[in-house]
Amino acid sequence: MLRLFATFAILNALLLGLEIPRHGGFGPNWVALEALVLAGLFTLMPPGRWSRGLAGVAASLLALLSLLALADGLARMSLGRSLNLYLDYPLIRSVYHLMAGSVSVPGAIAAGVALLLVVTGLALFVRWLLLSLPAPRSPIALAAGVAMLAAGIAGTTAFHAGTALPSLPRAITPGATLVLDQLRFGRSAHSERREFEALLADEPDAGRATPLPGLDGIDVIIGFIESYGVSALFDDRYARVVGKQLEAIEQDVAAAGLHMVSGTLNAPMFGGQSWLAHASLLTGLRVRNQMHYEFLLGTQRASLVQDFQQTGHRTLAVMPAITRPWPEGRWYGYDEIHEASDIPYAGPEFNWVTMPDQFTWWHFEHSLRRGDDRPVFAKLALISSHAPWVPILPVIEDWDQIGDGSVFLQWEGEGETPESLWRNHDRVREHYALSVAYALETAGRYAARFTDSETLLILVGDHQPAPLITGADASPGVPVHVFSGAPELLEPFRDRGFVPGGRPPSEHTDADMDRLRGWLQEAFGAPSPRER
Repeated sequence: MLRLFATFAILNALLLGLEIPRHGGFGPNWVALEALVLAGLFTLMPPGRWSRGLAGVAASLLALLSLLALADGLARMSLGRSLNLYLDYPLIRSVYHLMAGSVSVPGAIAAGVALLLVVTGLALFVRWLLLSLPAPRSPIALAAGVAMLAAGIAGTTAFHAGTALPSLPRAITPGATLVLDQLRFGRSAHSERREFEALLADEPDAGRATPLPGLDGIDVIIGFIESYGVSALFDDRYARVVGKQLEAIEQDVAAAGLHMVSGTLNAPMFGGQSWLAHASLLTGLRVRNQMHYEFLLGTQRASLVQDFQQTGHRTLAVMPAITRPWPEGRWYGYDEIHEASDIPYAGPEFNWVTMPDQFTWWHFEHSLRRGDDRPVFAKLALISSHAPWVPILPVIEDWDQIGDGSVFLQWEGEGETPESLWRNHDRVREHYALSVAYALETAGRYAARFTDSETLLILVGDHQPAPLITGADASPGVPVHVFSGAPELLEPFRDRGFVPGGRPPSEHTDADMDRLRGWLQEAFGAPSPRER
């Protein structure tokens, strides 16, 4: 009897542990009905080949469910939502590359091996636990086993039939619920995919290029600032540092005779998958998940890239974070794509960051923007504010010293390691604010130095950072800052709620990121007033 109840208690704890990601802890439930079924079944089952085989299956399933719960927890912490295997299985490779870039390749491999060993050890332990249950030798033990099995089956049936269980307070089926959730998420995602397909099929004209003669002769530059969400401006933990930097940018651009307006757009996701934000902004479609993205890449559809090509612009993407083959980049049809290996950077990497933003801006201005006589449409991915947010570099005052980037060698190996920093979440949040401030400072310095009346510069956050930074129920908004020496180029943004200066009017908005393409088409689809 003692072993029976001890086995039930251990199984109950393991199964209720599957609920930790959902509740941020063990949650309010007391009884895992599957634990009653397993303990009762293996108490009544005679030893032999069938019991050993069934114990192996049950133990393996529990280990796999634990792995699924761990992945669910990671999704909730990093993406601010539950795991959806139907959508998220392609992200396994991205997680590995993030770990390899932030820590090291051996560290990422070691973490994977350690996880495999833990899961295997859990399976072996549960198998031993189930097989260690002896056959009942007394009527009381036999009755206890029968009662557990019957209560577990009856409770599970009633629970999934929606019947209240007054005799088993806070009872649940954690394993079955986890599996059923994934089935439900998969059906929902499949239905959403069909709706997305229908949307593309019903809007054939929306996939065509639209010239923007109102921007003829204007360099249009879009800089995506990594992990720059509205929490950086409206959360008191970060607003002091980031807000101070925006005030400095306001002063610098005003002294340079430039104009600046700011607003908010909703990103299609939280915490990661920046390529979804890039696709949404460029195509004018709300690309909310990997399934949307992959389906989009299987279509022929124009984006801002083709809009500006029709207008006579040279189009290019500067992607310093791309270190592996990126065949989907060709789908956009840029005239030029500059990945990390294409950029002649002679400085060091800084954990995940292949090169600091200041070098990216410098290289773009001096090696790419002035490539020929055509105006340029460029998208830059600015990655210095990408996790793990260490080290924080100073901004080099004399931009002419940047050269090939070897000037950054003086900071190689500086700062603490990500492993050390991430032991203290308060310090992680402090570094997040500092890294965003650095990204904004370099972008603001670039704007003040290289923006003029023939330039429209748009800085936009790609998404909010992980819930560790924002907290629960944060807005999906990202700040948007628009600069030009020609005030008439900013007028369409003012008409849509943008305000002068660096601070958006609100962290909430009804406008999603995919609206920007339509705004540009509406505002600049005809010649500008000064050309009429």
